[in-house]
Amino acid sequence: MKVKEMLIGFATFGAACGVVAPAHAELHCMVTDPTGTPLNVRAANKNIIGKLANGAIVIPKLNGTDPSGKAWVFVAEPGGKEIGWVYREFVTCH
Repeated sequence: MKVKEMLIGFATFGAACGVVAPAHAELHCMVTDPTGTPLNVRAANKNIIGKLANGAIVIPKLNGTDPSGKAWVFVAEPGGKEIGWVYREFVTCH
């Protein structure tokens, strides 16, 4: 699914009243999930479509906030392959 479709689909993720904005695509980030389990990757419909291990490098494409105020980021692999939405608090960017 392309970023444009993910942006549209994010409304179904619960962000109809939230904010979605482009992220800094040049920024490289690392998964830093403190729970001890892999970080869930979600589709726009909230379904879990994968997991990312701590230390995985990702590139943010879109930032979003759901109606409950939680921050999310749509990420891609460094090679450009789109991954999905992850909880922003568990991704560290420098």
